Amino acid sequence: MDSIQTKRNTEEKKRFRHWVRGALFRSLLVIVFVMIAVFFLIRLVPGDPAVMVLGEHASEASLEALRERLGLNLSLPEQFVMFVKNVFLKADTGASIKYGVSSRSLVFKYAPVTLLLVLMATLITVAVSLVLAVLAATHRDQLFDHIIRVIPAFTQGMPVFWTGLLFILLFAVHLHWFPVGGLDKGMLRGLTLPAITVAFGQIPPLVRSLRERLLEVLEADFVVTLKAAGVPSRTILFKHVLRNAFVPSLMLFSVNLSYLIGGTLVVEQVFAVRGVGKLLFEAISNRDFPLVQAIALYCAVFVVVISLVTELIAHKADPRMNK
Repeated sequence: MDSIQTKRNTEEKKRFRHWVRGALFRSLLVIVFVMIAVFFLIRLVPGDPAVMVLGEHASEASLEALRERLGLNLSLPEQFVMFVKNVFLKADTGASIKYGVSSRSLVFKYAPVTLLLVLMATLITVAVSLVLAVLAATHRDQLFDHIIRVIPAFTQGMPVFWTGLLFILLFAVHLHWFPVGGLDKGMLRGLTLPAITVAFGQIPPLVRSLRERLLEVLEADFVVTLKAAGVPSRTILFKHVLRNAFVPSLMLFSVNLSYLIGGTLVVEQVFAVRGVGKLLFEAISNRDFPLVQAIALYCAVFVVVISLVTELIAHKADPRMNK
């Protein structure tokens, strides 16, 4: 009997290692494709980048000097090789045109604010989604369930910048609960309303998914058996039902992570928060394409890494996914 169990554990470990190798390969492949897209999409924009930066009335000598500094005087394959070398050897995409310093250093300078905003938005999203989904599932087809299901249908379609403006008018201008924008009155206080704004758009799909999964588990045979055995409803819910509903909802959150990051970058501009998002909009306005490339690349790598970690947690929590 022990040998059979040992053999089964060995096979599960092999399948898990095989899945990890495959997941790492897929993640690396995604990053490579993102690098290619980041490089070529910028260059597909019509016009000469040097003219776009310096203007149409710039002298030819100035234009040529900028092209040489940015490597635009090289052929496209040579530019791509230089780009790949900078990414892999320096983790950079070149010097910022506006600031004249490493694009990587600029991203790292403003990244802590953005990461804190993402963390706060994630915590709010998970906490509110969990509470609403549990309440909806345990009050199925009752008034509270209908309210939770109907309201998100309207709120999910609202653009994040529009939601942010409404929240500013309500909570900052009229109620004076939060600052209108910026971080002058403290980082946590300044980021709370932006985090709520980002979470506002992420909560509806998670609530629907978690509610449906909770209802499926609540109707499962083992739950009926536990109820018949006299196990308290609260114990069944928190110890057994939520555990079984955790993995699908975690995978959905992983899929929606890129939307959360994108919403964060937009919200920073709305609330005048000096983070990577505001830096991105400034780079686009100044046609600072090395900085735009760096932000896009680092955001993509961040999403890929977090998605990989999320999948790893899900596979450890549910070994059946390794098959």
